[in-house]
Amino acid sequence: MSTGLIILLIVIAAVVVLGAATLLLRGRGQHGGPSLKRRFGPEYERTVALHDGDTKAAERELAERVERHGDLQERPLDGAERQLYTDRWTAVQERFVDSPREAVAEADRLLAEVAAVRGYPGGERYEEQLAALSVHHADHVDGYRQVHRVARTGAGGGASEAGAGTEELRSALLGARALFDDLISAESGRHRATGGTGRTTTLDKSRTHARSHAPWALHRSRPKES
Repeated sequence: MSTGLIILLIVIAAVVVLGAATLLLRGRGQHGGPSLKRRFGPEYERTVALHDGDTKAAERELAERVERHGDLQERPLDGAERQLYTDRWTAVQERFVDSPREAVAEADRLLAEVAAVRGYPGGERYEEQLAALSVHHADHVDGYRQVHRVARTGAGGGASEAGAGTEELRSALLGARALFDDLISAESGRHRATGGTGRTTTLDKSRTHARSHAPWALHRSRPKES
């Protein structure tokens, strides 16, 4: 084979590789952003805001989360485990009536425990656990973030339980409940069907039942004492 032919083949190969790389980059540019936005929903907007509107930086962070945790397989809970955790959450809600701060702290610990049991990083690695949850439960992961923050700060540390502090605690617990429902569901988080099917699932029914039996203190303020 002549030297000229070898050079020609090398040039052709280089052109093919360059063309493939260009198509790959274009594909990422056209589909990466919309795909991440669909996958992460409100978590996408929150991450963009944290990066001061820098969409590319936010998408790099979200893409890294998918790369690290996208292949995580949630370990299913059996019926007994789901019932145990449901009972414990009910106890948390009941405790809220008399001890809001303690109830929120327990909810934070319970979420971390259930997530770890389902196969996510342990609660002692909160940031990593949160990142993994955001990949598979993006719609509700901010509820965990909120309840963890409030549990650590005591809703500002100086607020009265009869005032704004209780409202913040209540809001945090309600937000955390949505993620808790996801975690004890028999379905995988990111493959769970969303609304618009016209059908009521077993999980939907259980959530309605749970809300109907939730302590009144989670849904309205205590009446003022005379």
